[in-house]
Amino acid sequence: MQKLLNTLYITSEDAFLALDGGNISVSIGGQKKMIPLHTLESIVSFSYKGATPALMGECVKDGIQLSFFTPFGRFLACASGTTDGNVFLRRQQYRYADSEEHALRLAKTFIYGKLYNSRYLLLKFGRNYSMRVSQLDFQDGSDRLKELLSEVKSAKTCAELRGIEGTAANVYFGLFDQMILQNKSAFHFQGRNRRPPTDRVNALLSFAYSLLANDCSAALQGVGLDPYVGYLHTDRPGRRSLGLDLMEEFRSVYADRFVLTLINNRILGASDFDEQESGAVILNDDARRRFLQEWQKKKRETITHPFLKEKMEWGLAPHIQAMLLARCIRGDLDDYPPFFWKEGVKY
Repeated sequence: MQKLLNTLYITSEDAFLALDGGNISVSIGGQKKMIPLHTLESIVSFSYKGATPALMGECVKDGIQLSFFTPFGRFLACASGTTDGNVFLRRQQYRYADSEEHALRLAKTFIYGKLYNSRYLLLKFGRNYSMRVSQLDFQDGSDRLKELLSEVKSAKTCAELRGIEGTAANVYFGLFDQMILQNKSAFHFQGRNRRPPTDRVNALLSFAYSLLANDCSAALQGVGLDPYVGYLHTDRPGRRSLGLDLMEEFRSVYADRFVLTLINNRILGASDFDEQESGAVILNDDARRRFLQEWQKKKRETITHPFLKEKMEWGLAPHIQAMLLARCIRGDLDDYPPFFWKEGVKY
């Protein structure tokens, strides 16, 4: 259980929420904690046990958003009254999407965060494994991403921004194979491919990105935003464009690092994949279960949020960013602060 920016996050799977006077009562393993409702703007619960109707009714009456997720992060529902206040947030979200100026401003922050974090990963990897990778290659790559960060700031259109992002992706993925340090005969990377992935590394990356997109989309739903209407990714039937926008800043430091850990720590090997007649490479059932177990374990790791300076679990990071994005769209924040990991690195 953790309170961040007037939002209460219930991360224990066996927590039960109830109303006790003017307080929310959180019962976990026979222990009970009380928090005054008037100090909260929203409650996010990842518990199986749920909440009492009395608490849900009080939250609706007081305008406190109560969102329910599975312990794995899938969005279930929000408690809301006959008039959902989030309609005003979503209307503003749609206005921003229709405004080239506002859409570009937000799209820049997503891509700036992505390139910043990608450069951080290259710098960190080149420093930590200086005897196993080409220092010159990693320095050149980080220098090129630094140049592209400046180009992001001066981009005039979203189309130009997507071109910059594509160039950055080529630079970054051009070094990805060097970051694979173990079992090179089974895991080699010659470039990004998908729909379907045709090698083991891309199969892992695609699965990790799919899970990350689900987590980001669920987080957006939890704060009342429409995950299907984005700013960088254009509208397309069935595509959660805002979820894809939000995940950009997490790709390298969360999903890519996670995949590299699975490979370099030999958690997965060649026998964990099946190759189909079409050429697609996929994880087999047992490997997929282990992948998901490791993914959940990763989400429980403790980090310090770079903007809030508060300790939290990794799995809450998309929810915090979704909340900050909602506050920006509502006008409570002047700008959306991307997830910069880590701010201590000199750029």
